[in-house]
Amino acid sequence: MAMSVSVLAVVISLHLIAFVFAVGAERRRSTGKVEPDEYDERTFCVYDTDAASVYGLSAFVLLLISQVFLHGIITKCLCFGRGLMGGTSTTLAIVFFIVSWVSYLTAEACLVAGSARNAYHTKYRGYLGAQDLSCATLRKGVFAAGAALTLVSMVGSILYYWAYAKADTGGWQKHRNETAGVASGSLGMTNTNTPDNHTAKV
Repeated sequence: MAMSVSVLAVVISLHLIAFVFAVGAERRRSTGKVEPDEYDERTFCVYDTDAASVYGLSAFVLLLISQVFLHGIITKCLCFGRGLMGGTSTTLAIVFFIVSWVSYLTAEACLVAGSARNAYHTKYRGYLGAQDLSCATLRKGVFAAGAALTLVSMVGSILYYWAYAKADTGGWQKHRNETAGVASGSLGMTNTNTPDNHTAKV
């Protein structure tokens, strides 16, 4: 099976857009500041935008679509499609398959966990005069890790598709069927041209 440029374009585009969303999520993490309550002595947290959660979930969905498209539709997850020819290409396909899935699952975990944590807002913190009051926020670097792993997943997916295309038996099966058809045709012509051994006696 030859590599399809359209398949590569879809996979790379989805990964790159997901990477941009993950970087945007890291830059737009929610921040909070402690404000006094005007009605009593307690304090509460005021947060800015929750855009990071939206960006993180968008990256999560794009990665999911890319993974389903390549592994579920194009290559049948390596296990349910046509058999692969043995050799180096098959070994590389298995290795890059594992790399692609491990990096994908880790990236998705970072993105969904970061989105959930970023959306969590602390309400009241305590009373005025208390020390070391702070508002709960997402730790720096969670979305950045998701972005980095998105690129790793993209590279792993591309290399997996390349190795899979080289190891796929579709071309060999087609060639073998065509060869068998030619051989059958030649045999039929030979039988037709063979003279009849039972000739009439004069």
